[in-house]
Amino acid sequence: MSKRVITFGELMLRLAPEGYYRFVQADKLGATYGGGEANVAVSLANYGVDAAFVTKLPKHEIGQAAVNSLRRFGVDTGLIVRGGNRIGIYYLEKGASQRPSKVIYDRAASAIAEAVSGDFDWDKIFEGADWFHFTGITPALGRNVADICLEACKKAKEKGITVSCDLNYRSKLWTRDEARETMTKLCEYVDVCISNEEDAKDVFGICAADTDITGGKMNYEGYKDVAKQLSDKFGFKKVAMTLRTSLSASDNLWQALLYDGNDYYMSKQYSIRIVDRVGGGDSFGGGLIYACLNDFAPQDTIEFAVAASCLKHSIEGDYNMVSVDEVLKLAGGDASGRVQR
Repeated sequence: MSKRVITFGELMLRLAPEGYYRFVQADKLGATYGGGEANVAVSLANYGVDAAFVTKLPKHEIGQAAVNSLRRFGVDTGLIVRGGNRIGIYYLEKGASQRPSKVIYDRAASAIAEAVSGDFDWDKIFEGADWFHFTGITPALGRNVADICLEACKKAKEKGITVSCDLNYRSKLWTRDEARETMTKLCEYVDVCISNEEDAKDVFGICAADTDITGGKMNYEGYKDVAKQLSDKFGFKKVAMTLRTSLSASDNLWQALLYDGNDYYMSKQYSIRIVDRVGGGDSFGGGLIYACLNDFAPQDTIEFAVAASCLKHSIEGDYNMVSVDEVLKLAGGDASGRVQR
């Protein structure tokens, strides 16, 4: 019987110039959809998992187009609440070489940001569920949404459902102090924490020693210490940390660390040429959840998650459109990229 995963968050309209055009150059913008938890649901659906995404979207055609973008990949959209006036928008200008990517948000007063507790029946939503996933972006949308997240976490814990959270700090949505206060409450209910070198520092003030993110200097012992501090603080069963060395906007080194409360597992490192890095962390989360649901060994778990995310960096759009076999092939050591005939 397939395991069932519920993810909860905001699904947004993404508007982006073609290729590597700058905003001021573009005379047209391509429209796609994406959002942290929705991206995770798409990953899982592509792996054959019964994945449902929960949000609130307007009843109009743009809201429906967003729903349809999930349906085409087999995500269960039956629990999405319809109402409100607008869908959140983000504009993406893809960077290249030494020019970084830029994101501009237009998400104030979106349907999910104005949602209320009564919109979501968590007893019904969690029927038959095995896993619940959210990110730090969702409670940042407003105190009301943070309260909804807390209700969901409490209900999931009451029902014995595994809870995962990607810390995902967004400085454009709230302050570090606001994030720390809210995420400290939510993380009491979290079993599996996903973070990166910046989020642990921004949200909880926990940082790796002798690490320079912008200079590309990594200290692996420092990251092990961060994972242990996070685990000790909240009692997480697992902490997974992505380690990105950004050589430029086009080229990154990518690997990850898993800590299970006793031992540390470091994945192999990939050198990636980036096509689209938005959703890279979400694809890691999707891979991690899939591996955990299928009882992969710890080393195999982190290898699957980081390989899934490595592949996402080669795919346009927020969604990671890869299969389990493709991920296993890369995780198994075939990174040649040779033509498949």
